[in-house]
Amino acid sequence: MKKLDNIKQYKSHYSDKKLFKKIFKYAKVAGLNIIYVGLLLFYTLENPKLPAKLKAIVVGSLGYFISPIDLIPDLLPLVGYQDDLGVLMAAVIMVSFYIDEDSKIKAQKKLEEIFGKYDKDILEEINKRIDKNKK
Repeated sequence: MKKLDNIKQYKSHYSDKKLFKKIFKYAKVAGLNIIYVGLLLFYTLENPKLPAKLKAIVVGSLGYFISPIDLIPDLLPLVGYQDDLGVLMAAVIMVSFYIDEDSKIKAQKKLEEIFGKYDKDILEEINKRIDKNKK
């Protein structure tokens, strides 16, 4: 939790509109996994049981993803989104208890809208980590 406390400074970069603008513009470059994780966090924000402190971390994490200024510039091929994925995955693990099936289904439907048909097995590792942290 301590590590992600600094991420809250990115909250000012977050808005639903900015998030989806970045997702639709850079989805193919960022890749299926990072977009899925971002969407999971977005849809988990709708969960009324999500505590305010965790909401702030989710919003900060999504703000970090949106922000043009981060540890590794997103324009660098292959590595540009690795820091974003790390931050988003850390947030997913922290809120995994609140990620329900409805959020997963919404995220997967949005992935299909963005990428078209895709191999859902690719998401299995992420879903396993979420489910493991719920126990």
